[in-house]
Amino acid sequence: MEQRVDPGGLAAADLAALVPAWLDWAGVAERLGVTPAKVRTMVRDHELAAAVPVSGAGPQVPEAFLGDDGAPVKGLAGLLTLLHDAGFDDRECIAWIFTDDDYPGRPIDALRENRGSEVKRRAQALAL
Repeated sequence: MEQRVDPGGLAAADLAALVPAWLDWAGVAERLGVTPAKVRTMVRDHELAAAVPVSGAGPQVPEAFLGDDGAPVKGLAGLLTLLHDAGFDDRECIAWIFTDDDYPGRPIDALRENRGSEVKRRAQALAL
């Protein structure tokens, strides 16, 4: 059986410290103008990612994943697909997207500033 590598200890990352604001699925649904069931589908289809940021909380989505236009941030779905293809789960995806490692700034900031292609290149390199 192939052993999965956790680059940078993302599985143990403190998401509550990395991500400044979270929304529950009802909050995401309201912002996107959809139902909570649709949010669940969007998470399942990797259009969004959700995790439990603190013990006892339900699954939540980082608020930064939502753009000002009432839609997920441009390029997020493609990035999540790349990270999942590299073996990341949603929790690890969120940690990677919000970690300022050797990248100039956090990947979420680059996505929000429409610099997604450079972030996707870095994500593709993780799969190698």
